[in-house]
Amino acid sequence: MARPKADFPPAEAICALADSEGRLALRVTPGARSEGIELGEGVLLVKVRTRPQDGAANEAVLKMLAKSLGIATSRLRLLRGATGRDKLVQIAD
Repeated sequence: MARPKADFPPAEAICALADSEGRLALRVTPGARSEGIELGEGVLLVKVRTRPQDGAANEAVLKMLAKSLGIATSRLRLLRGATGRDKLVQIAD
């Protein structure tokens, strides 16, 4: 049975959570059963199936976020939270 594709909120809704400097707070769940992005209270909830080994989950989070925003992954930079579930990502102009 094929797994459903990840659900993404509209890019405008995601960008609305970013502060004036383009920083976006994330709460990540690595190793989840399904992938997706949800809007939370002032934070974006991101679920990825990838396990947190050697930065693989961080890479998966950035790829999923870039896809949902319709931008290149290179325009996103992880500022804080490389080893934790709470992360701060900068969206470059």
